[in-house]
Amino acid sequence: MTRPSRPTRRLTVAQALVAFLAHQYTERDGRRQRLVATCWGIFGHGNVAGIGQALLETGDELPYLQGRNEQAMVHAAVGYARHRDRLSAHAVTTSIGPGATNLVTGAALATINRIPVLLLPGDTFAGRPADPVLQQLEHPGAGDVSVNDCLRPVSRYFDRIVRPEALIPAALTAMRVLADPVETGAVTLALPQDVQTEAYDWPEEFFAHRVWHVRRPAPDPAELAAAVRAVRAARRPLLIAGGGVHHSEAEDALRAFADATGIPVASTQAGKGSLRHDHPADVGGIGHTGTAVADALARAADLVIGVGTRYSDFTTASATLFAAPDVRFVNLNIAPHDAHKLAGLPLVADARSGLEALTEAVAGHRVPDAYASAYTAGKAEWETVVARAYAPDDGRGDGARPTQAQVLGALDSVVGDEDVIVNAAGSLPGDLHKLWRARSRRQYHLEYGYSCMGYEIPGAIGVALADPGAPVWALVGDGTYLMMPTELVTAVQEGIPVKVILVQNHGYASIGGLSEAVGGERFGTAYRFRAPDGTYTGAPLPVDLAANAASLGMSVLRARTARELRAALAEARAADRPTCVYVETETADTVSGAPPAQAWWDVPVAETATRPAAVSAREEYDRNAAARRRYL
Repeated sequence: MTRPSRPTRRLTVAQALVAFLAHQYTERDGRRQRLVATCWGIFGHGNVAGIGQALLETGDELPYLQGRNEQAMVHAAVGYARHRDRLSAHAVTTSIGPGATNLVTGAALATINRIPVLLLPGDTFAGRPADPVLQQLEHPGAGDVSVNDCLRPVSRYFDRIVRPEALIPAALTAMRVLADPVETGAVTLALPQDVQTEAYDWPEEFFAHRVWHVRRPAPDPAELAAAVRAVRAARRPLLIAGGGVHHSEAEDALRAFADATGIPVASTQAGKGSLRHDHPADVGGIGHTGTAVADALARAADLVIGVGTRYSDFTTASATLFAAPDVRFVNLNIAPHDAHKLAGLPLVADARSGLEALTEAVAGHRVPDAYASAYTAGKAEWETVVARAYAPDDGRGDGARPTQAQVLGALDSVVGDEDVIVNAAGSLPGDLHKLWRARSRRQYHLEYGYSCMGYEIPGAIGVALADPGAPVWALVGDGTYLMMPTELVTAVQEGIPVKVILVQNHGYASIGGLSEAVGGERFGTAYRFRAPDGTYTGAPLPVDLAANAASLGMSVLRARTARELRAALAEARAADRPTCVYVETETADTVSGAPPAQAWWDVPVAETATRPAAVSAREEYDRNAAARRRYL
């Protein structure tokens, strides 16, 4: 008896991959959406005849977006996926060689932040008809190594497709990892340029609609019971909301828990906005860039409830913040690796499911009235600090050049709940974490897992693609802008009306301040001419970044004063095309700016030095380092 033949479709490997991606979906809570919605690409000899031809032939089945820099395309994909709660992602295709290695930074950013992105770099010939080919890395001890192997440690899944039929299991595994809230991150399928164009008879089942269910695991009863006992026994509890609250859409569940228990809620950079800034339990950012009230609560807390946080060193103030001798931790996290940190009681579950179960299980329990009154007063005191930073009463008047904090205050005065603020690096993340009044769950978009300069503009493009119609602001300093302004061209080409606030402070302001604190005397951090002594302490460089942005197609508004800034921001918000607001700021050492750090951060200082600044900084370092502890 002959076996009936299964229907097949003859396609190239690249055509088959594109057709497969077009039929992958995620589903959570009954809502279904495309898993891979778009493919970004820059073409070279390693992908133009493969993936490039396949995208052209397929047409709108998998839409294509043209980028200018491979790293930036990954950043845009990350911005999109994060704003879509990790339920929909983008693919990124590149040629071999430098196009592929340019993906590494973006891949690291995606994986560290647990954000899905599919990377499709071209690779050198699998059949090796000519060896080496253009841009091929020759490794004398391993013939199968290519530059794409750089992507292995920064990818959650990596495979090299050296035969057509190998695509089937690799593609299925790639989708599983992208859709898994525990495993997700960068996924790399390296595609040798000859294999991309090779034809194969694919089973039709490979192209069937496939739905990947995104689970919401409930907590284990024994773990939940232990967490409940800890909450009921605590007198000074503090909840830390991390990015997992947003990924799980758990904001309503968090608010219900805070309302029921009165437990104050601090937030990491990724978790800010989990509660509105004006919620009575919201005490603002936590850690090195946190608020005074949140950090004071953390120092005294006898129980820390971490929800969806991985406890980075900024959050823990390098293991110095949680200072109470009897402090214990309950960690609600979908990832067991994070749930067991700081020797905490693990509560392995989806953030929303876990909070709902915890709220029900502790019904009737509330923190002492005196504790609630104390943190309420602390919250009010910090709000006066924010108000002073946004509009300091220094006698200079509304016509003076603004500080960076005043820039944020001006932006605060024009945005609504639907606006999104995108930032990643420099001195702005610290100011934003301490000062920004987050109005909605998606408003505060800080990439601070990798803190990658250059993320802001492409990240904002990704957010705008994920949320058409929302005003999206990319906040960049001059140092970050010079790293990666190229995707402004993409925004102009695609008509994506991002708003860029370009802050000119003549150098790496954040690292300049850190350098001064650790005895580096701001060495190499200013954008200035060389002085006669060889240092960069001469006049500021005569660069015109506003003119640069205009040359890339942006509408540019120059603001010289705080008054002009407010008007420019309002005009930019109403604009229907990409618009840049350029402002030169006063430095924090000349005018009142953001409040200083409220907790320590461990940046080691030279143990031996001859310069007085480094000697003094080391003494201060040793004093702070003595407070570090291990939670066992």
